[in-house]
Amino acid sequence: MFDRSTLISYVLILPVILLALSIHETAHGYVASKLGDPTAKSLGRLTLNPLQHIDVFGFLCMLFFHFGWAKPVPVNARYFKKPRRDMALTSAAGPAANILLALVFAALLRLEILLVDSFFSADLLAVLSGAQTGTAFNMLTVLNYILYMGVLLNISLAIFNLIPIPPFDGSRVAYVLLPQKLYFHVMRYEQIIMIVILLLFWCVPFFSELISTATGGLANLVLWIFGLNYKTLAGQEMNIMIAHLFQSLFA
Repeated sequence: MFDRSTLISYVLILPVILLALSIHETAHGYVASKLGDPTAKSLGRLTLNPLQHIDVFGFLCMLFFHFGWAKPVPVNARYFKKPRRDMALTSAAGPAANILLALVFAALLRLEILLVDSFFSADLLAVLSGAQTGTAFNMLTVLNYILYMGVLLNISLAIFNLIPIPPFDGSRVAYVLLPQKLYFHVMRYEQIIMIVILLLFWCVPFFSELISTATGGLANLVLWIFGLNYKTLAGQEMNIMIAHLFQSLFA
């Protein structure tokens, strides 16, 4: 069974996951629409409403394992003027949107940490000594965790979908580099490949560790842009504030 803090952490990242998945698929549909394909728009997929995008299994994988997927936005390459190029651009739009969203979360996290350092330094010291803190600081710890996970989850979603193997977005990007016959031959087996990939992630630690390493590296770069450090946040202030959050708000 999950303990209380784990369940609370899942609840807190629900909005982040729904936004990340919705942004990802909407970006696919938007770029396809701009390139001449009206399919996503006609099906009501150019929306941030998560109910239009969520795949239950992919959502649960995102929640519990921090990698996942949504319902793919239908794309009809026959509408494209340059099918190979436009399909690659459409496919790259989802991961690119997640990376941009991660940058937004990182910028907000930087502002939030500056706020804590400027106005709540006494509360942060109180946490270290085990003393009580005010409600405002407690709520900032909630925001801290959500923004931090917003960076990691969006980066993870982008990295996972850039795997250059069908049916991931990366395979469509690779489409422009592969001979057409070879590409479509591989695409015939995309469902089988998807099952094999998921089994490898669950059964062979190397593959999940590879995604985690890539996610950590790119997340560190995104945070560094805003003067933050992935390892420092993960190992020191972040853990302190999250532990305090669970103890003070949900004890």
